[in-house]
Amino acid sequence: MASNNNSCFIAAPGFCPDCGSILPLLGEKGSVVCYTCKREWNSEVFGNMEMTHTIFFNTKHTYASTKEVDDSDDDTEGPVVDRRCPQCLNDKMSYATLQLRSADEGQTVFYTCTKCKFKETENS
Repeated sequence: MASNNNSCFIAAPGFCPDCGSILPLLGEKGSVVCYTCKREWNSEVFGNMEMTHTIFFNTKHTYASTKEVDDSDDDTEGPVVDRRCPQCLNDKMSYATLQLRSADEGQTVFYTCTKCKFKETENS
């Protein structure tokens, strides 16, 4: 098992000192083998790192609709544009965009009628 003193360069804890790849967690033997260069390291390669994980839970109001949370008269679901609703022929629709397809293709626009709440999508 190699020590950090025989490495080619100085690496941050948790990275292989020989090739710089991120190291997997310690194995049952108390050592770790680099996925890339296959060199075996002891636990000192992780330094004095302390691993912690925090779980945050949502409150019961996290997913409440905006109408329940906000008492304002404006119940649109985003910015409003001049677009005719195909269902009720209202001239105003709100919209939201998401990148659902690959990065080299356009985004998907989700329109919602401000009057009847009819929804439609458009791939731009």
